[in-house]
Amino acid sequence: MGLLSQGSPLNWEETKKHADHVRKHGILQFLNIYNKVKDRQKDVLKWGDEVEYMLVEMDDKNEKVRLVLNGKDVLETLQEKGEKINPNHPTLWRPEYGSYMIEGTPGQPYGGTMSEFNTVEDNMGKRRREAASVLRMNETLLTVTSFPRLGCPGFTQPEYKPTPVEKGVSKSLFFPDEAINRHPRFSTLTRNIRHRRGEKVVINVPIFKDKNTPSPFVEAFPEDDGEAARAALPDHIYMDAMGFGMGNCCLQVTFQACSISEARYLYDQLATFCPIVMALSAASPFYRGYVSDIDCRWGVISASVDDRTREERGLEPLKNNKFRIHKSRYDSIDSYLSCCGDKYNDIELTIDEDINKQLLDAGIDKLLAQHIAHLFIRDPLSLFQEKIHLDDENESDHFENLQSTNWQTMRFKPPPPNSDIGWRVEFRPMEVQLTDFENSAYVVFIVLLTRVILSYKLDFLIPLSKVDENMKVAQKRNAVQEGMFYFRKDVFKGCNPVLDPPSTAQNGVESEAKDGEEFTLMSIDTIINGKEGVFHGLIPMLNCYLENMEVDVDTRCTILNYLKLIKKRASGELMTMAKWMREFVARHPQYKHDSVITDKVNYDLVHKCDRIAKGLEKCPELIGDPVNRGK
Repeated sequence: MGLLSQGSPLNWEETKKHADHVRKHGILQFLNIYNKVKDRQKDVLKWGDEVEYMLVEMDDKNEKVRLVLNGKDVLETLQEKGEKINPNHPTLWRPEYGSYMIEGTPGQPYGGTMSEFNTVEDNMGKRRREAASVLRMNETLLTVTSFPRLGCPGFTQPEYKPTPVEKGVSKSLFFPDEAINRHPRFSTLTRNIRHRRGEKVVINVPIFKDKNTPSPFVEAFPEDDGEAARAALPDHIYMDAMGFGMGNCCLQVTFQACSISEARYLYDQLATFCPIVMALSAASPFYRGYVSDIDCRWGVISASVDDRTREERGLEPLKNNKFRIHKSRYDSIDSYLSCCGDKYNDIELTIDEDINKQLLDAGIDKLLAQHIAHLFIRDPLSLFQEKIHLDDENESDHFENLQSTNWQTMRFKPPPPNSDIGWRVEFRPMEVQLTDFENSAYVVFIVLLTRVILSYKLDFLIPLSKVDENMKVAQKRNAVQEGMFYFRKDVFKGCNPVLDPPSTAQNGVESEAKDGEEFTLMSIDTIINGKEGVFHGLIPMLNCYLENMEVDVDTRCTILNYLKLIKKRASGELMTMAKWMREFVARHPQYKHDSVITDKVNYDLVHKCDRIAKGLEKCPELIGDPVNRGK
């Protein structure tokens, strides 16, 4: 989760005093990095994935599952057995927000050869087995995006009660501070977001109205001092802590580009896929013990770290704050970075004009300058006493302080100072899947997509306002089947296409596009699998690319298995994780069709998830029947 410094954390009032210092030196650090590596070329493709895991206790006697708050101990054990004795160990382990979470990555980045695709699932399997080997008998490792009863009484092991009225970090009615990772960065972020905002964060998720769900659905909160009553909306599931968002798990991929211009091109192109792939990977329909009417975590996590004041949210006139800020610091991107993307930058961009001028005067081009000047409208949220005065030539902590707490769908990552790492982009919207096979499929799909975009010089850009609209659609229940998404009709325009572009006839496509417009509304099935006379389809493009590459038989079989999963999820032949979980709960004999997930329903769901993830049980409706798959 970004930068993890050690030291003495400052409270919000102290941090606020140093905010201008952090911004000033953050810009100097960025300029120093940029000037050293702006002309760097020919870095090879390297890439890697990040999988987040939850530690779960299966209480078979009482038929309950709880989140185990020993992530720190598990992490230290894994690091002691792995990277600390062998710098070439095949896995790396890092902390995450929840004290019940850990993050695993490959020990070394993958390279540019096709055979690397055949090792992804194997490495994910190593991670799962490695972590499982240090757990206690009744504990397991789970890759689910949101724990269905997160925030319900007794959801942690050991059990702790929330402390809404006492001195604490989150003051949540539901989420105890002990469930937050013990590294001071995480508690400091939590406290400072609340203090900066001037109140607790507010998360309202629409409840799924089943036949016995009360209407209106309204909760009473016994320990509420009035804040929850004011904030909670009828017919919504109310949550009040950073942990409800940052305590979810996701799947991310980072790519090293060969140059800054290639990184900017990839950043823009992949931004248009964020909503599409998010809907395809939808895996989080349950929150705080209720069935919601959304399938993805994005809006929840966005609200969970929204530190904007009432003035910045436009609820009061600007008096104490400098900017009206339109989005949370965890949201979709606000501007394209490549020259191709400039004409599609159609959403209002709030920037720090002084920083923008400083960057332009230093020789940074308009698009990159406004991107950085937009990130730097934010305040630092976590600052350590020992990290205030730094060597701007050789350190980048102040730049990273703001860079790493702007959590957007895509992240553009300059090289660290004095390193052999190149310009990178990070693809961030995916929900984590139940099995290593599924997670590998999504990762390989995205990496292959980058190869096709670069090889065929494709252009998927549409106005950024339409990407934002797609983000809203993508989170809705069953968006993968029911949602319509703005997508570019002709991705070969202005390129030298290797493929034959389809005709632009509008057969059977719901369209708001007028003649001559470059984009129209398409289903995910059309985008992924293609539709004659409408759109070529991403899978046919990837298949064409593979046919022109030298690929060994094993690797080709592996890739085709992965693409088959993506293809069938898009067509509806296979369910998303979110739909599968909904159907499991709906069919459960003890579910009362009242939108409530009881301990018993949750236990049976997680137990089944665990068996499927371990390969002890097949799940053809979710995964299909892949052939020749390695364990």
